[in-house]
Amino acid sequence: YWLACNEERAAQTRFGAVMCCCGPCAMYRRSALMLLLDQYETQFFRGKPSDFGEDRHLTILMLKAGFRTEYVPDAIAATVVPDRLLPYLRQQLRWARSTYRDTLLGLHLLPGLDRYLTLDVLGQNLGPLLLAISSIAALAQLALTDSVPWWTGLTIVAMTMIRCSVAALRAGELRFLGFSLHTPINIFLLLPMKVYALCTLSN
Repeated sequence: YWLACNEERAAQTRFGAVMCCCGPCAMYRRSALMLLLDQYETQFFRGKPSDFGEDRHLTILMLKAGFRTEYVPDAIAATVVPDRLLPYLRQQLRWARSTYRDTLLGLHLLPGLDRYLTLDVLGQNLGPLLLAISSIAALAQLALTDSVPWWTGLTIVAMTMIRCSVAALRAGELRFLGFSLHTPINIFLLLPMKVYALCTLSN
């Protein structure tokens, strides 16, 4: 949550719009919400009622209606997070489906926004794909040639440590270096789940 809010959304607001106002961390003007309430409560995707990713969907509706979305660095919010693997995976599955679905629904907004936001949206969707391809290629190299894919491994480690170090410096807390452990979880657990999410987008 710290990285998502204080890095990703902080960067997005600098370029004019937060692309997803997290459910537990968002506030809306009542007048804006009432204007969009009917659309918000009757979400459909591929002809079926849809009730996941409501925060991202509401953000897209707000931007489409011409409202501004922005990050407020001194806001304080609390939320309940999964503390076991299965609820965590269910949450990540919902988030992945929501990202794919609402990226498709919000693509037409991008030309009217700053070019950085287009790059950011593309990066959020293509980044996992590139990481998956790199990981599969590295495992194939190891299995088929018995040679260790040093460059791929070092590149992934370097990118992970740079991101974690920036977060540790900005937050002023060394424990953020521990976020580097998320990379193997991402590669071996979340990436396959994101593929599943893409294949079951209408569920």
